[in-house]
Amino acid sequence: MIARIWQGATPEAKAKQYLDYLRQTGVQELRATEGNQGVYVLRRIDNGQAEFTLISLWESWEAIRRFAGDEVERAVYYPEDSDYLVNLAPKVMHYEVLVAPAEI
Repeated sequence: MIARIWQGATPEAKAKQYLDYLRQTGVQELRATEGNQGVYVLRRIDNGQAEFTLISLWESWEAIRRFAGDEVERAVYYPEDSDYLVNLAPKVMHYEVLVAPAEI
């Protein structure tokens, strides 16, 4: 299994709106992509910003390509992301999952 990790931040005042938008766009598309094994969205508030970490789990690199295209390291953004995010990081990180809960 492979974990794909994206991070971004919004002003704290936009945190709830961005989470709603993220659920309707990225989370929904991730879950609908064949080979996706689950999605976690983490958030922490610090110094007036809401920092988001999105972890998606994948059965293979081929499955990740179905979501992200051939440039798997490139972050995927949606039309209104720039209305919320402080910056648009160009890349994501991938990790091999070596230990996971039994139900994954």
